[in-house]
Amino acid sequence: MILAGKVILAPMAGFTDLSFRTVCAEMGADAACCEMVSAKGLYYGDAKTEKLLSIGEREAPCGFQIFGREPDIMAWAAEKLDRRGNAFLDVNLGCPVPKIVKNGEGSALLREPELIYRIFKSLKEATGKPLTGKIRTGIQGAPEEAAVMAAQAIESAGGAAVTVHGRSREQYYSGKCDLAAIAKVRASVGIPVIGNGDIESFDDAVRMMRETGCDAVMVGRAALGNPWVFREIKARAAGMALPERPSAEEIQDVMIRHFDSMVSEKGEYSAVREMRKFVPKYLRGVPGSAALRREANNIGSGDEFRKLIGSLK
Repeated sequence: MILAGKVILAPMAGFTDLSFRTVCAEMGADAACCEMVSAKGLYYGDAKTEKLLSIGEREAPCGFQIFGREPDIMAWAAEKLDRRGNAFLDVNLGCPVPKIVKNGEGSALLREPELIYRIFKSLKEATGKPLTGKIRTGIQGAPEEAAVMAAQAIESAGGAAVTVHGRSREQYYSGKCDLAAIAKVRASVGIPVIGNGDIESFDDAVRMMRETGCDAVMVGRAALGNPWVFREIKARAAGMALPERPSAEEIQDVMIRHFDSMVSEKGEYSAVREMRKFVPKYLRGVPGSAALRREANNIGSGDEFRKLIGSLK
């Protein structure tokens, strides 16, 4: 079977918290990553950083994704996280956000394969967890083969796998995913390669695996408001018919469960405000939901949220 590998939820800042990861696991995601956290934030005891690392019993195997550039501080963070179960450790080498890149972190590290090697070597000595890295295809000022060099550095230092987002740093999330670049990385290393970018359906996942030879796929933005994408990919991969699109009742049920989980995790005040960004995504394409999407911005309490979602027909 062409889709014999895993289907993984990508780490996305502001979205892939414990509640959303649990919803995706229930829909078939084989693994996920926490939102990225700063190794320095952990080192200096930042409370917000610590909250992002909460892992639940009902979610799939989950990776802690850290970013930074100092091997010693990265190793300290890895050692701190080593005692926590149900997790692998992922290093962000692809974040395109200016403030991250300006600090020489995220995708800026693609310019420094030697430093990537030293970071992973330090991590390998600090933790027994499987180590993975998430990279992009390149960044301005880096060698043309930056992605290949980064993947080889990760493998040489003992990394277990590498995820390739098929876009350069300068593309951010625009343009088409470069499958040829992912294939080039796949051909250059012996460790598993996970393909990431533009996967919105089973057909996209099959195309990714067929054209790149990657061992697994990672779904990002397409899962926001549509955790059913995992169910659909897994069903088709198992040779079953494509499941019917979720009914209004199922969308309501999942949104309420997502919200209730968020309330338990963060309290009602934070859950109400954070759920506002999910509502338009869940209701995207649902007939007659335009008014509900607008009203979501004015939700002020849990009761208001449940009443609003309960009005979905």
